[in-house]
Amino acid sequence: MWLALGVVYVIWGSTYLAIRVVVETLPPFLSAGVRFILASAVLALWLVARGGLARIRVSSDELRSAGIVGVALLLFGNGFVQMGERDVPSGLAALLIGSVPLWVVVYRRIAGERIGGMTLGGVLLGFAGVGFLALPRGVSGEVAPVGLAFILVAAACWAWGTFISKRLSMPRDPLVSTTLQQLLGGVGLVVAAVVTGEVFRLEPAAWSDRSLWALAYLVVFGSLVAFSAYTWLLVHVPVSTVATYAYVNPVVAVLLGAAVLAEPITGTILIGAAMVITAVAFIVRQQGPAPAEQVIEPPEVGRGI
Repeated sequence: MWLALGVVYVIWGSTYLAIRVVVETLPPFLSAGVRFILASAVLALWLVARGGLARIRVSSDELRSAGIVGVALLLFGNGFVQMGERDVPSGLAALLIGSVPLWVVVYRRIAGERIGGMTLGGVLLGFAGVGFLALPRGVSGEVAPVGLAFILVAAACWAWGTFISKRLSMPRDPLVSTTLQQLLGGVGLVVAAVVTGEVFRLEPAAWSDRSLWALAYLVVFGSLVAFSAYTWLLVHVPVSTVATYAYVNPVVAVLLGAAVLAEPITGTILIGAAMVITAVAFIVRQQGPAPAEQVIEPPEVGRGI
């Protein structure tokens, strides 16, 4: 159990660092699209080897639902994280993406669900922490406001994809669902790369080895190894234990960003981080299993969602 938890904690927490390295020289949308298409291909081959083509057969409604969620999570979630991390330090990005559980509660309230006063108080504390982290840096120019905007919109989109997935006719097999989400989300990212002109400005000679290695790391470890550990945990470990990744990942990301890329950990970072992480931890405990079920892929977003 602790080995699997450690994998989820460290690898999913490290995806923000890996994304920061990837976008140093690789195009954001295209590299993310390649990542998820490759990962989905590996998963699809494994599923077919285990259960034949019937294993991955889904209805048209399930395919459409997987496409909607995949685009929300991966195109607008992960893709915008990659766009934002061109300007935003990986640790700060992880803390801002850590607000995803807060957004999920907001969407549930908008949908008419009754939310307890304590939970709403946690949401307010978390968003206050997000503002404390983002606003002074955007106003002062310490971090490009457009990069912060990409990260904040990514968190809201990832949360919306999480929220809407519970209300759509998704494939019953979670591995099949994840495979289709990654494939269709990856295709959406490649389309975005075409629309924004990334594919017409490719300069392979400028791609650094470390960016390419970071992309390979995201494919193998971020999208395959950590997800396998996460799936095993959901079957063998109480959901409340699995849910701890939601507030451990940002801490890991901040520490790795400082250790590897010398990203500063200032007093304001520590205060804002404490506000966000405390709020997320409180909401995870209050809501029981729901937050742990919300991510089938990390918030690099991972995920680095």
